[in-house]
Amino acid sequence: MKKHIVIIGGGITGVTSAYALAQQGLQVTLIEKNRYPGMETSYANGGQLSASNAEVWTHPSTIVKGLKWMLKSDAPLLMNPAPTWHKLSWMAEFVAAIPKYKDNTIATAQLAIESREHHFAWAKAEGIDFDHKREGILHIYRDKKGFDHAGEVSKLLAQGGLPRRAVTPDEMKAIEPTLQGQYYGGYFTESDSTGDIHKFTFGLAKACERLGVKILTEHQVLNVASNGQTATVQVQHQGQTETLSFDSIVICAGVHGRKLAEQLGDRLNIYPVKGYSITVGLNDAASQAAAPQVSLLDDETKLVTSRLGTDRFRVAGTAEFNGIDLDIRADRIKPLVNWVNQCFPGVDTRRVEPWAGLRPMMPNMLPRVGAGKKANVFYNTGHGHLGWTLSAITAHQLAGHVMAAMQDNVRSFMTPAAV
Repeated sequence: MKKHIVIIGGGITGVTSAYALAQQGLQVTLIEKNRYPGMETSYANGGQLSASNAEVWTHPSTIVKGLKWMLKSDAPLLMNPAPTWHKLSWMAEFVAAIPKYKDNTIATAQLAIESREHHFAWAKAEGIDFDHKREGILHIYRDKKGFDHAGEVSKLLAQGGLPRRAVTPDEMKAIEPTLQGQYYGGYFTESDSTGDIHKFTFGLAKACERLGVKILTEHQVLNVASNGQTATVQVQHQGQTETLSFDSIVICAGVHGRKLAEQLGDRLNIYPVKGYSITVGLNDAASQAAAPQVSLLDDETKLVTSRLGTDRFRVAGTAEFNGIDLDIRADRIKPLVNWVNQCFPGVDTRRVEPWAGLRPMMPNMLPRVGAGKKANVFYNTGHGHLGWTLSAITAHQLAGHVMAAMQDNVRSFMTPAAV
């Protein structure tokens, strides 16, 4: 009989996990509280598959900027000064991870490079149309300080196997002719790409169903438990409460994973870091011509862009430490619109769709992938600002952990007890 494994969370990590496990021949059930997969943090992110954005945030400059921007409502990084134990413990571990900044950046770049090969192969195999553009990503800098720091980051990325090249303002103009403004220089990563994360997630979920994955949508998870052999999940659906049993459980629940991990006896110090995006409707020929085709990352404002098909332009970024809060604040959306008006003045911004999502972020900026304390409990979460970029490789790693644990269980069962 096939082992039956349940995955909690139908975002990008949950769906990629389901796909990878189903490919291993396992019976998989995916539980999602929304009506469709990919409706929360995997709905309207920046759209980048960006190995070039692998630099972790655990750098001393992040703390300096956070303190400087604390009272500025439109700052790229905004910290609610109200203390909570969760926030303080996360910050303490963030500071403790600063000495590993270089090693973790290199490791993240390596993961991102491996991950995109899985993404491309899966999309091709399953015929997923997700507005994929392989035009590269251009990092832009307005001053020498930012450009020089990017040069040091490039050395770390190179150690991780990612080539990117410095470009002059004239070369930047040649790469993306629609970009307006004065710049000191840039860095261009030709191997990076962009697309619509929601389309990819939804398309891969359909592929999962073709592989036999059972997807339970509009099921709210109330409690989870495990005795090491059986995992139970209490869910509520259409007003009815039911307890379901499985052989193993995988937590891919984003910022909600922390509480579920507590119920399973594990500590998962994920903090919700809010990001915002706007999707600009390119409703006329002039706007379509004035919007960029190449994806951008503005390190000064911490904004990224992606061109989604003919008539959509996505701008996303910022980081807000304010707990689990999905309110869309006008003072946080306005800088994104202003940025478009400044850098791409020919784009009509009358029709703008705002959005906010919560990045599940670990203090060391690395995802948590692998087993919990119980033999049948696993995690694939905590991907932070690189959820889509890293999701395919961590799903592949998760499948390895699950299969190894099952083989260990078989060997334990077949080994005669000592007399």
